Amino acid sequence: MYELTVISGFAAAHNLRGYEGACERLHGHNWKVEVVVAARTLDDTGLVVDFKILKRGLKEILAGLDHRLINEVEPFGTVNPSSENLARFIYMELTGFLRGMGDNVLKQGVQVRRVTVWESENAGASYYK
Repeated sequence: MYELTVISGFAAAHNLRGYEGACERLHGHNWKVEVVVAARTLDDTGLVVDFKILKRGLKEILAGLDHRLINEVEPFGTVNPSSENLARFIYMELTGFLRGMGDNVLKQGVQVRRVTVWESENAGASYYK
């Protein structure tokens, strides 16, 4: 099994509904997002997937969150914008992006392995299947 990792980030605000404590109030983070994708085989050029494709997909997804109030971005109008839920959202969006890349990516079985969202240097949440 081969794995690739890319890291990116975005700045955004949120508040956690129903949380008893400071995080219930509006606050912001400089979020770091770490994505791991995997495949059992390599393409004809010896790659799982080109890093620039993976980075482009992540950039497109994070652009919808960057400098926004996450609570106003779907599905976070009804889903609490916790680090855990952000990790799942990015995982699902990136999975869809990779599926849209066509047969070459699908043929190799490229899959999102894990997404970790860090809200600080020492606190992060991961989602994987």
